[in-house]
Amino acid sequence: MAASEGGPIRVGVVEDHPLYRYAVANVLSEAPGIELGPVAESVADFAAAHEPAGCVVVLDLKLRGVTDSQAVQEIVRLGHNVLVVSAHAGQEEVLGAISAGARGYLSKDADGDDIVRAVREIAAGNSYVSPTLASYLLDSTRPRAGVKSVLSDRERQVLSLVAAGERDADIAEAMSISVRTVRSYLDRIRDKTGRRRRPELTRLAIEEGMA
Repeated sequence: MAASEGGPIRVGVVEDHPLYRYAVANVLSEAPGIELGPVAESVADFAAAHEPAGCVVVLDLKLRGVTDSQAVQEIVRLGHNVLVVSAHAGQEEVLGAISAGARGYLSKDADGDDIVRAVREIAAGNSYVSPTLASYLLDSTRPRAGVKSVLSDRERQVLSLVAAGERDADIAEAMSISVRTVRSYLDRIRDKTGRRRRPELTRLAIEEGMA
C-alpha cells in the first residue's frame, strides 16, 4: 500500500522538466490526504533519496539517464507503484510502460484533478489509465485463437526471450543462432499473431503463459 491505513498517501515525482515538475509537485502537495515525497529530475536522484517502499511515483518516461520502460522497471524494483505521466502517449509507450509494471498512465494533457484521481486509485491497489488511452490496452488484449498452437518451439522460445527484455543480439547468443535468424523468427511471429511491436509481443507472451 502507498499509505498506512488512515494515513496520507505518500507520492514522489520524477520529472526532468522544471516547470512541469514544480506544477505536479504543487498539485500533489495541496491535495487532501496526500503527502509529497521526493521530487527528482531522474531515476538516479529519486533512488538516492532512499524513499521507503510503497509510495506512488509520478514518472515521466523521457528522462536523462535511465528512461522509458527501464525507468518504470527501476522504480518498481525499488518497491513503488508507478503512475506514468508523459507527453509521449502512443500505443508503444503505453503498452511498454504497463508491461514494465506501471499501474497507471496519463498523457500530459491530463489536469491536476486527473493526476490526483489516478494517484488515489493506484494507492488503493487499483490501476488507472485515462479513457483516451484505454483503447490501446483493449486492442492489445483482444484474444487471438490458437496462438500457442501456430508458433513453433523455436518461435515460442524467441517470444519468451523478447518478453524477458532481451535484445535481438542477446537472443541470438542465448539460442546460438544469428541475429538475422532471430529477426526471421520475429517476422514469422508477427505474421502469425498480428502483433507488430515489442510491447505487444511482450503482452502476448504474458497472456499465453510464455513469460
